[in-house]
Amino acid sequence: MSSIADLRKSYERAELDESASHPDPLGQFDQWLNEAIAAEVPEPNAMTLATVGSDLRPSTRVVLIKGYDALGIVWYTNFESRKGKELAGNPFAALQFHWVELERVVRIEGRVEKVSDSEADAYFASRPLDSRIGAWASPQSEVISGRGVLVANAAKYAARFLLDPPRPPHWGGYRLRPDNWQFWQGRKSRLHDRLQYRLEGGSGGTWLRQRLAP
Repeated sequence: MSSIADLRKSYERAELDESASHPDPLGQFDQWLNEAIAAEVPEPNAMTLATVGSDLRPSTRVVLIKGYDALGIVWYTNFESRKGKELAGNPFAALQFHWVELERVVRIEGRVEKVSDSEADAYFASRPLDSRIGAWASPQSEVISGRGVLVANAAKYAARFLLDPPRPPHWGGYRLRPDNWQFWQGRKSRLHDRLQYRLEGGSGGTWLRQRLAP
């Protein structure tokens, strides 16, 4: 049986050069995300979200991006979950996309805020009915005695709301406003391409593009 330490992969699919990259990180992200979608990689919209609790212990989980623009990256979740509680105490977080098939990673850091109620309401209304019921049924991150709890809760709220469940008060969206982006493209001999965009001058400032050693 081979050792995990012996696993190797040579990255040779593409390159990331300063002269060919976008001067603005959102443009670079938009290009790469759309290329991941076009390449039909598994769940190109999946991203790892890292938060830090009051005990200074970091935690990660995978969430799905639901929107992005010049204001930031948006996802939706239960505010009473572990990540929601950690963001309430420390509003800084990090995101990471890993498109294995394209040998690419995008890392994003910044401050997190809740999206507006109207924005959250509009997205909630667009979700499938089962997902809207599920937002009521799951006390996310809490200990439960078994799956039967979720099934019973789903039945209860389905009977209560029928075809029109409202958005729960404990459920909504977050927006991460980036102040640092990193784009990583795998290259041969572990001499990977790694570009950083760092925001200078605070909100409304300019992006400084730099190459980092891999």
